[in-house]
Amino acid sequence: MEDSLPLHVCHVHPLSIFINRSHALVHSIALALLFYYRASFFLFQDPKTKATPVLPWLLVFASELVLSFIWLLGTAYRWRPVTRTAFPERLPEDDKLPAIDVFIFTVDPDKEPTLKVMNTVLSALALDYPPEKLHVYVSDDGGSPLTFHSMKEAWRFARWWLPFCERYRIKTRCPEAYLSASKDDDEDFGNSEFIRERKKIEERYEMFKESMTEVKERVKLGDNSRITAQDHPSVIEVIKDDSDETIQIDQPKMPLLVYVAREKRPSLPHHFKAGALNVLQRVSSVISNSPYILVLDCDMYCNDPTSARQAMCFHLDAKISTSLAFVQFPQKFHNVCKNDIYDTQLRSCYTVMWPGLDGLQGPVLSGTGFYIKRVALCGSFILEDIDLTELKQSFGASNELIKSLRGNYKPDVGFLYNSVAEDFLTGFILQCKGWISIYCDPLRPQFLGSGTTKLNDLMIQGMRWSSGLVEVGFSKFCPLIYGPPRMSLLESMCYAELTFFPFYFLPLWCFATIPQLCLLNGIPLYPKVRTHTYPFPSCPAVTFK
Repeated sequence: MEDSLPLHVCHVHPLSIFINRSHALVHSIALALLFYYRASFFLFQDPKTKATPVLPWLLVFASELVLSFIWLLGTAYRWRPVTRTAFPERLPEDDKLPAIDVFIFTVDPDKEPTLKVMNTVLSALALDYPPEKLHVYVSDDGGSPLTFHSMKEAWRFARWWLPFCERYRIKTRCPEAYLSASKDDDEDFGNSEFIRERKKIEERYEMFKESMTEVKERVKLGDNSRITAQDHPSVIEVIKDDSDETIQIDQPKMPLLVYVAREKRPSLPHHFKAGALNVLQRVSSVISNSPYILVLDCDMYCNDPTSARQAMCFHLDAKISTSLAFVQFPQKFHNVCKNDIYDTQLRSCYTVMWPGLDGLQGPVLSGTGFYIKRVALCGSFILEDIDLTELKQSFGASNELIKSLRGNYKPDVGFLYNSVAEDFLTGFILQCKGWISIYCDPLRPQFLGSGTTKLNDLMIQGMRWSSGLVEVGFSKFCPLIYGPPRMSLLESMCYAELTFFPFYFLPLWCFATIPQLCLLNGIPLYPKVRTHTYPFPSCPAVTFK
């Protein structure tokens, strides 16, 4: 009976679809009337209005066309919105679950506090998943000794933290978030044994933070100026620590933890995060070669330990698994105020746009919080022989990596370098190749991160995103040209809306200045309201405008 139950359910919302499509129809009629009025001004100009300056009309008309074009592309999001529910309890036994590699990325310990990064690492190690099938890789793009030695301290603390989480079924498995939250959230808070164990964990965590401070001081004293963030050799090390004899013998097995710092030289391009992603992909192919990969930013900790099992509800569904590339979870933040005046949470993206995309061919690859299938990135399995030289050109010169491919593979995607928005472009190309994606948004946030709260940081982040999106829009991968022959028209419209949305500022700037100047100078831009006179029997005629 359990085998016949679905692992997930897709909910289509007919009422929302009807409202959205009706609104699009009414809005389109209004736009058509507006364009007729604008065109009639130029084609059938009234002699009385010949003295009206043409430039303001042209600017306003062009702005209305741009806004209408972006709106038209955005209607595709609302064409068929869906939501999904996963049932992790219906998954097969643990020994039948596939292995997962977790990729965590950090660059600068000054901008990304090491303690916060280690909390993300600990939350990933504590995922509710068989530990022998979980492998965590940390990419340190700055090659910092502080990050390397801090990972060893985190590993020691994890040997206490993971059994505690497993024994008492802790939901929040980021130590900092759990220990700073209200104690009333614990189901077993009234248990005297639990109280003692929690106190021990609190003491261990304080010791862990003190050890992190000592590591920082040692690194400062032994700082090697020849190794910088942009110039350092490669380092790959599996983190282990067998020196602590106080750990009990019956401790459960720990997941694999690997530190990776790729080689960086000033004379060679490193391709930012996309380059780091591809390096971890190659390294993990040799060490663990798990069929699925979870990608996380260093400040995006696992807030719900069941995210891996929820993602597997979709990846293991025989009906869609052969074409499913990745499962995307929304980005949510723990440090954003209630007002959120900068919209750091990107509410329209994760409440309107991504559910709409999910009803078409799937959401956009969003940089963090997604479980992606390795074969979708590495290539597709083929039966015919392939030249070894061609494989090495695509995957590097490592013989061990070539062996790890477990057969003959045709080079496919990887994370692309054509744009700084590597996640957006990679997801777009995957879907153009026939892959689909899933958007899963459970009630409890699966991942929580630190959102930008300063205007300066927000502008830098927005500039980077906008430049990457526009770069794609004006490249050979323009969604309106490259997409329609390879994916649905509505999906292409959604991708195009994202690439052209940064131009939204041009018509807004125009509407913020031109109508006001025209009003002050008596230049009409919109139809005048006609005057009608309605006589009343017992009073003089009253005129309404």
